Amino acid sequence: MHLGVEEPIRECQYNQICTHNSSPMDTPHIKKKKNKRKWQVFPGRNRFYCNGRIMMAKQTGVFYLTMVLILVTSGLFFAFDCPFLASNLTPAIPAIGGVLFVFVMGMLLRASFSDPGVLPRATPEEAADIERQIDANNGPSGPGYRPPPRTREVLINGQTVKLKYCFTCKIFRPPRASHCSLCDNCVDRFDHHCPWVGNCVGRRNYRFFYLFILSLSFLTIFIFAFVITHVILRSNRTGFLSALKDSPASVLEVVVCFFSVWSIVGLSGFHTYLISSNQTTNEDIKGSWSSKRGKGNYNPYSYGNFITNCCAALCGPLPPSLIDRRGFIQPDTPQPATQTNGTSACPPNQVQSHMVVCLHLTNQTRLFLSPPPQKFLFCYWLSLKIQFVFICIALLQCRLFQSSLT
Repeated sequence: MHLGVEEPIRECQYNQICTHNSSPMDTPHIKKKKNKRKWQVFPGRNRFYCNGRIMMAKQTGVFYLTMVLILVTSGLFFAFDCPFLASNLTPAIPAIGGVLFVFVMGMLLRASFSDPGVLPRATPEEAADIERQIDANNGPSGPGYRPPPRTREVLINGQTVKLKYCFTCKIFRPPRASHCSLCDNCVDRFDHHCPWVGNCVGRRNYRFFYLFILSLSFLTIFIFAFVITHVILRSNRTGFLSALKDSPASVLEVVVCFFSVWSIVGLSGFHTYLISSNQTTNEDIKGSWSSKRGKGNYNPYSYGNFITNCCAALCGPLPPSLIDRRGFIQPDTPQPATQTNGTSACPPNQVQSHMVVCLHLTNQTRLFLSPPPQKFLFCYWLSLKIQFVFICIALLQCRLFQSSLT
């Protein structure tokens, strides 16, 4: 009796399972919730394009003005001046101009579309842990007690550097980092917020910003010089007024280049000085390493050598982005249970975030102390050689122009 009852039940259960699995149309269609990416809930005031691959500031109107000025001026030069110069002087003029134009646009887009070095904000658990550490260090507070400023001190190359607490990001900022009020982010090695490139300028895009303004200076001088050459050669043949009528775009190019070359070249010279001394615009404006603050005040990040400072700024390793803006948001993990000794275990995400910050600070200090590798010196030497070649070509063009006048 017992065996006769149990066998049909087993067979029935088996048949039900087989029938349920063999007919997929009977199962209801369940929609999977699509996980959001981190850039979609990013707390800063930034704009993201191409599924988070492009990161810019919220105010991008001046950036589009920069693009229009470069494209229009270069387009008029290639359309109206280069054909005459290529046929009467040398075909190298449009070739050199094209190389400079492509390099300028590449550096502009790289500086504008990349992460400048935004530091991730603290999670609620990390912020609460920092608050507990600050309260423990400050001690008990009375009714008239005023808490001291939230700073920490670290020693870098014998110089004491203060780490300030950011009340927005809830973190102690690393050395040379600052909070941008326009983008509402803490940026590592913050230089300044540049509306012309539509982004902050920090550790991860400073070299591209500097190469952009430096190459733009060469392009502006190049266009201005050869537009004047074009007008002079036409004036010798048909007269000055006739030359302007034959090439009216040259007047617009000369006006744009004349009024912009001074600011662009001046900005390039200023940032060349900053790179040679391994400073940022923020530090130079505040006078962080000025001798007026004390006799023992000096720049702990400078290597003491012009070439070494340039190699560290332009040829050093590019750190990875810390915000992982294209990563998916993971579901919240439950808090670990309280241990037997009464202390709570640290959440995994908190330990991981602290490890990232500690590793970031360790790598940053290591970059300050270690000299740049030899390949970076070779890259800087190669860039000097390329600039020397451009100068020789410009001198050759001036020589050809003088011979054509005689």
